[in-house]
Amino acid sequence: MKPKLLDLFCCAGGAAMGYHEAGFDVVGVDINPQPRYPFQFHQMDWETALEELDLSGFSVIHASPPCQSYSCTKSFSKSKAPKLITEVRERLQGTEKPYVIENVKGARRDMLNPITLRGNMFGLQVIRDRLFEINPFLLAPPLVPVNGSTGSHRGISRLSDGGGYITVAGHNFLTHEARQAMAINWMNQKELAQAIPPAYTRWIGEQLMNVCFGEAVA
Repeated sequence: MKPKLLDLFCCAGGAAMGYHEAGFDVVGVDINPQPRYPFQFHQMDWETALEELDLSGFSVIHASPPCQSYSCTKSFSKSKAPKLITEVRERLQGTEKPYVIENVKGARRDMLNPITLRGNMFGLQVIRDRLFEINPFLLAPPLVPVNGSTGSHRGISRLSDGGGYITVAGHNFLTHEARQAMAINWMNQKELAQAIPPAYTRWIGEQLMNVCFGEAVA
């Protein structure tokens, strides 16, 4: 039987797909409808999920609290969205289960010993640095320097000529390029702008399988 992972603040399932590829049975929770979420889904807020779902059936919990208040993006930098990382951590620690908290670079001060994952570590054509607080702690692979353009003009990047990276943020990118760059084929533009590339959580999931369950994934 596969270990189950609870995916809080799941959005459209970028993180979920990576954990699925690592061997987990994933169940998603989000306060908003997520019609393209690829696995079992419950529409509810994260606190209700921790209170009402039978947590005894889950081996690991992942949470991606809202990043808007931590983002350097101008449209988000004045956001009144709550900073939930500390509160989420306290609740997850109370479950006594392995957990992962994900967020953007601006959230570093609120996270405990986060590791950084970057798209070019996994051969992706995005940079998309993301922080992960992981309990039990995992050593991250070394960061890979960025070589090549990360810019675009009116959504057109250098992907078409085989070079550079695409910045998947806001609306200034082409959906088909972003899908290619992030290895995500089921999301729309808005969902892609918020997504975690599955390669990140596949790596984390494989390490957790080995550390927590003694199962090496081929």
